[in-house]
Amino acid sequence: MAADNPLLSPSTLPFGLPDYGAIGTEHYLPAFAEGFARQREEVDRIAANTDAPTFENTMAALEESGELLGRVASAFYTIASADATDAVQEIEEALAPQMSAHHDAIELDTRIFSRVQSLHDRLEELDLSAEQRYLVERRFREMSRAGAGLGTTDKTRLTAINERLAVLTTTFEKNLLTDTNALAVVFDSADELDGLNAGQLSSAAQAASDRGLDGQYVVTLPLFTGHPYLAGLTNRDSRRRILEASRSRGRRPGAHDNRPVLLEIVRLRAERAALLGFSSHAAYVTADETAGSPAAVRDLLRRLAAPAAGNAQLEYEKLRAIAASDGVEVAAHDWAFYTEKLRHAEYDLDTAALRPWFEAERVLQDGVFFAAERLYGITIAEGHDLTAYHPEARVFEVTNPDGSALGLFVLDLYTRDTKRGGAWMNSIVVQSALRGTSPVVVNNLNVNRPAAGQPTLLSLDEVTTLFHEFGHALHGLFATVTYPSFGGTAVFRDFVEFPSQVNEMWIFWPEVLANYARHHETGEPLPSDVVAKLAATEAFNQGFATSEYLAASWIDQAWHSLSAAESSREIDVAEFEAAALTDIGLGEPTVPPRYSSTYFAHVFSGGYSAGYYSYIWSEVLDADTVEWFRENGGLTRENGDRFRDRLLGVGGSKDPLEAYRDFRGRTAEIAPLLKRRGLED
Repeated sequence: MAADNPLLSPSTLPFGLPDYGAIGTEHYLPAFAEGFARQREEVDRIAANTDAPTFENTMAALEESGELLGRVASAFYTIASADATDAVQEIEEALAPQMSAHHDAIELDTRIFSRVQSLHDRLEELDLSAEQRYLVERRFREMSRAGAGLGTTDKTRLTAINERLAVLTTTFEKNLLTDTNALAVVFDSADELDGLNAGQLSSAAQAASDRGLDGQYVVTLPLFTGHPYLAGLTNRDSRRRILEASRSRGRRPGAHDNRPVLLEIVRLRAERAALLGFSSHAAYVTADETAGSPAAVRDLLRRLAAPAAGNAQLEYEKLRAIAASDGVEVAAHDWAFYTEKLRHAEYDLDTAALRPWFEAERVLQDGVFFAAERLYGITIAEGHDLTAYHPEARVFEVTNPDGSALGLFVLDLYTRDTKRGGAWMNSIVVQSALRGTSPVVVNNLNVNRPAAGQPTLLSLDEVTTLFHEFGHALHGLFATVTYPSFGGTAVFRDFVEFPSQVNEMWIFWPEVLANYARHHETGEPLPSDVVAKLAATEAFNQGFATSEYLAASWIDQAWHSLSAAESSREIDVAEFEAAALTDIGLGEPTVPPRYSSTYFAHVFSGGYSAGYYSYIWSEVLDADTVEWFRENGGLTRENGDRFRDRLLGVGGSKDPLEAYRDFRGRTAEIAPLLKRRGLED
């Protein structure tokens, strides 16, 4: 089998990068089957061991098990997100219940749980390192929360729920991808897209050509509710069409209607939580996060919602005054357009006009990489002889300050119909001293590709996303642990966004900005007066930005705070959302939530269920950390080494808040966040 299937043998490419050129879709299912079988055998040997449980014969053995399955899964799920052809989607649908059942068979194994519990009960007697102790504690907690201590009947029902949820979350993502492609907005003439720059227009023309619509223009939809083009389009009806298409995803009757899918997901998650002894899915999730409880999450969201909504109302009144001269009563699809007019009126700043200074390759090399190289002393060079899973995905070799190899970074920048929406980081290979592996991490974005020969000019939001996702990549590259369970970004969900948000600080750091923000034709730096205006507008439109984010976070909490009985009642999705937003005071129709339920992939097909609050929760730490860097000299190797060694480098091998206190010297304070978001008062 190994001779016929390249997935069954370790890759011979640097750092274990899968040989995607040799891997066909026909190889995945047989490789998964072999991976399942091998790990079952490995786990059965651990469970059947008659020797008394020790760290080596139980914990370390569990960490060593599943090497093949993990390798195959990482290779497959990378393309399932970034290049989901019909054949790949069929494989993913077939795998969903199998992966769930396999995971449950291990996590719910009474024999394994008994051995782990024995070690946990004797922790104080065992001579273990700090990482080993934490592994025992985490494994015991995870198996307990998974239901390992339940009776046979409850375990049977739990397994069935998990398998069904695996199918449903895969269906949600497939429906969303299909509907997003179907709802891309077609325009017949460039006049309808007046206000877009040449690069944006060429991207729309290229998207149309790719669909066989030569001579027309297609505007594809990002994952979030709004669209970058809404800020520039002068044609109000074009703005309306784009926003209406975005907001209708997943809620049209038919084969891709996500409403019944998400309702079943909510019901099953609530039932599972009850089986495990929790009042709701939100209670189940937050019990094992830094937040600790849904009450703590709700308290933070409510604390921020009222001032954010108040700021948004003040912003709306200013927009109304400007829009009145056009005879327009501001609607949701007008907000971004008149916000840019307001920004220009108050600050003489047009952010759309900044694109010529943000050419993608320069932002990457002279901005993102430059900041990381200065701060951490690493070097990043493209490995032109290495190929990834798609021709557009580029591979870079990353080297430590002492010249030793660190790992690989893969960048997949452009949007395509087979790629899911949004931006994300994932690991193809996770660093582990136990397994002798080094990291291979991926960043995916969804930047529109311009027509051939045209430069890729980024918006300021896209620049931010590039820096943000590379912050995740650095976390994955720097984590230096023994056990694979702690590798990469394997930290609590409401902590994982912290390193990525910190990395955004370098966007406007003077020496970094001066290095990358240069006009793509003239090479002239971004004018100093523009830089000053950008700094002055840090809190501009934050009422809207904070409100739309908090609204989505509250929707997530509302769905996942339902008890099993409450979730079993008949629920109208639109009415439920409206009631939830009214409850927190964020029901203003001109400020729709950043994600609505039917296209809320983070929580219904990703790993953020009851956890979308993580971004603002992590931002408390982020804003506090930015203050620390400013107080201590900013972009210096000394600061970078401290941040790498005490925080990024520990991966998941330590309580994250303990790691933060070790880095910062104290617990994070919320004041810097309130100042950043304009919420001090």
